[in-house]
Amino acid sequence: MSTPVKILVVEDEMIIGAKISMQLTSLGYEVTGILPRGEEAILHAKENKPDIILLDINLKGKLDGIETAVALQQQGSIPIIYLTANSDEATFNRAKSTKPYAFIAKPFKQLDLQRAIELTISRMAENAGGLPMENKTEEEQSFILSDRIFIRHKEKMIKVMLGDILYMEADRNYSRIFTSNREYLLSTTLKTIEEKMSMQLFMRIHRSYLINITHVDEVAESHVMIGNKAVPLGTGMREQLMHRMQTL
Repeated sequence: MSTPVKILVVEDEMIIGAKISMQLTSLGYEVTGILPRGEEAILHAKENKPDIILLDINLKGKLDGIETAVALQQQGSIPIIYLTANSDEATFNRAKSTKPYAFIAKPFKQLDLQRAIELTISRMAENAGGLPMENKTEEEQSFILSDRIFIRHKEKMIKVMLGDILYMEADRNYSRIFTSNREYLLSTTLKTIEEKMSMQLFMRIHRSYLINITHVDEVAESHVMIGNKAVPLGTGMREQLMHRMQTL
């Protein structure tokens, strides 16, 4: 199952926050909330676990944006993109010390927002050791993390959790990823995907197929059933698959 990238907007000017939310929605992202205070953002992030947080540096209230970022980072490594308008040098240096993934200067265009988010996703993959799959153009890149793949689909980045993938099929220099309700075409080879992703859940059972072992419904002599799909088993792969399934 694929889900949009989830983004929390923390902005105390609600008109600006609403505008950002509309831009994010039109880009295909899911806005988990628009919050004016850092204290609220900390609680929201703990409960809703957004993928990315857009955070105004100059928040009003008990915590400014930088103090909020520090508190959020104590909860976990949620990537932060700062929103800023004419911050002085000292404030900028304080913000830089929290290692944000990007800065966006106000006022900004939707394209600035889109590029900052995609840069953030790219850095998330690099920090997780999941580099872009092959040397593709920016428009073609997908990124593998430890538990998910970010895929460019219809001009936006979407998130596919590895556990939701049923199987992957080679299609010459491309690969097709199948979940229970969607299919995605990636401009990279199955071999490249296999090399870059954790193979705890997955196994290559045929030269053209990489399957998620946890979704196998039936193992026959020549094939396995995953959902309604009969996936062929390569020569000698049945015993290896049965062993892997028993040791999960």
